[in-house]
Amino acid sequence: MANILVVGASGYIGTHLVPELQQQGHRVRAAARQVKVLEGRNWPDVECVQADVLEPESLDEALKGMDIAYYLVHSMAAGSRFDELERQGAKNFAAAAERSGLKRIIYLGGLVPETTKSSRHIESRERTGSLLRKGSVPVTELRAGMIIGPGSAAWEVIRDLVNHLPVMVTPRWVNSLSQPISLDNILGYLTGLASLPETEGLIYDAPGPETLTYEEMMLQYGELVDKHPHIFRVPVLTPKLSSYWLRLVTSVPANIARALMEGLQYNFVSTGPTLREVIPQYLMNFRESAKAALAADRENKIVARWVEGAISCRGFNSEYSFYAKRASGHILTTASREQLWATICQIGHNNQYFYADFLWFARRTLDWVVGGPSFRRPRRHPRDLQVGDIVDSWRVIGIEPTRSLTLQMEMRMPGAAVLEFEIEAIGDQRRLSVNAYFHPAGLPGLLYWYTLLPLHGMIFRGMTRNIAKLALEESPGAP
Repeated sequence: MANILVVGASGYIGTHLVPELQQQGHRVRAAARQVKVLEGRNWPDVECVQADVLEPESLDEALKGMDIAYYLVHSMAAGSRFDELERQGAKNFAAAAERSGLKRIIYLGGLVPETTKSSRHIESRERTGSLLRKGSVPVTELRAGMIIGPGSAAWEVIRDLVNHLPVMVTPRWVNSLSQPISLDNILGYLTGLASLPETEGLIYDAPGPETLTYEEMMLQYGELVDKHPHIFRVPVLTPKLSSYWLRLVTSVPANIARALMEGLQYNFVSTGPTLREVIPQYLMNFRESAKAALAADRENKIVARWVEGAISCRGFNSEYSFYAKRASGHILTTASREQLWATICQIGHNNQYFYADFLWFARRTLDWVVGGPSFRRPRRHPRDLQVGDIVDSWRVIGIEPTRSLTLQMEMRMPGAAVLEFEIEAIGDQRRLSVNAYFHPAGLPGLLYWYTLLPLHGMIFRGMTRNIAKLALEESPGAP
């Protein structure tokens, strides 16, 4: 068994890979820019450390005593400079791996299309592998097809399109070819590589067993969830134009969706040696992979979300978007953590919501009329809150005293919502944030979100302003 470092452990693949490696008996150290996120995973006997590939000094301690490192860092969410950041990160990590005496790097990239030109996203992944190989530490590179599993960005784009659009006017990329692979299969390959030193210095493709168009995948998923979208292809929708309308109909973060759109115009079909001969396993086809992804949702097996504030949807509904739409407000204040916290904990007492109470009353009335819980459930205590407490149509699902309060919406609505209050220290001031996360369910959910979005922005800005004001005026003590 080996000492293994997983870099990028807070991401989609990393969060699933860490427990798999541990189950095989490896000693696992998980690294990410925000160690608090890793600690929230509650992995038993996993060492969690802070490390950022853009801060070389943070890598030496993370790599100390390690035999193998999984490099799972991608920066698509960082915006237009993502490829520059990925280039620098790969250089820094290769140099740090040399200094530490690491024995091997395992890097997860993506299938490369058969063309001299590709998207920045794919070119950057290919370049990252090349830069890692320029160091003295041997690299095993795994190039995966589109991964099918809850939270995988490309998979969630397909789900949102089918769930939200009964009629689609699509660009030509829906006829591009892909070889999707299930999350379970890619984890099987990654964990298997840890015990195969003979793969050092080699590049393997990891395609799924089928070659499908994106249109075929959308139609097959539609059959599983009893939706039958009508798809019309037009030549004028470029990937750039597609990224704009995709932002409206999917909850996948905009920067990630834009990078994906640039690559979908190419065929991603394996041309190199595959891992199937080296690590034999049953490969699930797309339909089986999609069923497994839906089952993971239904059985609450999702262990991470790329948007950390988006708490899992209540119950299960295949129409709920995995990622959340977000509206927020924030303010800097001289009020102390304790003053802000004591004020926040009064939410809902005497029907006070800190701003535009008449709008809150109107929404609660509508919920009551259609049989929702509004007006039917009193608070347990006027100033004290505990996990599980009821605040009218909200339920407390997370508390970190003087730091954060998380409420889950239980009103009747076409989706699932979470409201979070966060208090952070910024120098000698405190930053108070109110963030609403909403998982739309189908087209009604999208319409609901966009109809209320202007009001949400106004309300949350007003809430932070008034909470800060009340905290300083009343200076309430702790309960």
